[in-house]
Amino acid sequence: MNTPKANPIKPRVAVHKFSSCDGCQLAFLNLGEDLLTLAGRVELVHFAEAGPLDPDTDVDVAFVEGSVSTPEDAERTQHIRAHSRLLIAIGACATSGGIQSLRNGVFGENWVTHIYSHPEAIASLERSTPIASHVKVDFELWGCPVSGPQMLAVVNSLLLGVAPRDNADKVCTECKRQGYPCVMVSRGIACMGPVTRAGCGALCPSLGRDCYGCYGPAENANTDALAAQFASLGLRPLDIIQRFQSINSQAPVFLAAADTIRMRGDE
Repeated sequence: MNTPKANPIKPRVAVHKFSSCDGCQLAFLNLGEDLLTLAGRVELVHFAEAGPLDPDTDVDVAFVEGSVSTPEDAERTQHIRAHSRLLIAIGACATSGGIQSLRNGVFGENWVTHIYSHPEAIASLERSTPIASHVKVDFELWGCPVSGPQMLAVVNSLLLGVAPRDNADKVCTECKRQGYPCVMVSRGIACMGPVTRAGCGALCPSLGRDCYGCYGPAENANTDALAAQFASLGLRPLDIIQRFQSINSQAPVFLAAADTIRMRGDE
């Protein structure tokens, strides 16, 4: 008589949201059948977008989307970290502050008053910051939004007991691998691909348009050389600054590139 094997304990997984658009959570949901397979390998204990609600439970892995933009966010980040064995920041908001960090440095009472009819109801921090500014983050997955295959690859790596791969190559490498012509060389379009990390499959260049840096800075990004190339294409200093100060404006490499141009005093 065969003795039934005990069911292995599934890793407990939570997906949390802070200030964001929900796009990175949708990357999970858009996995389709792969998500059903994944649900059989892990226990999704908290994922408001998909249904399960248990934000206070202890988990093996917590995925966190969104930036810390309110006092409540800052407090909740500490709580999630205390109840998670591994914490993974997903998307531009969680890794660099996201679009909402464009208000950093200009947020103030007058600014809020001009936008909201009841400014007293707004409880925002002066700065929108990434998760790593507040707690230890075990892995960051960049992108705006991240892709489903990226998310699946991270989970599969963790289930196999290996560290997820950080793809810090440049978008240009994806263009070359797939045979896309360089839009900057062939069409004179200012493209952020040479300093932006891969992961999107060179989606925008594949359609003949420029990369705008939504996957954040690549490893060893030569922003000075790219800024000089943009200038040779006729972009004004302010236009070049805006290229770096977009979705990942607070990523240190992009922030430093914009500050260098400002310090030259020729905006």
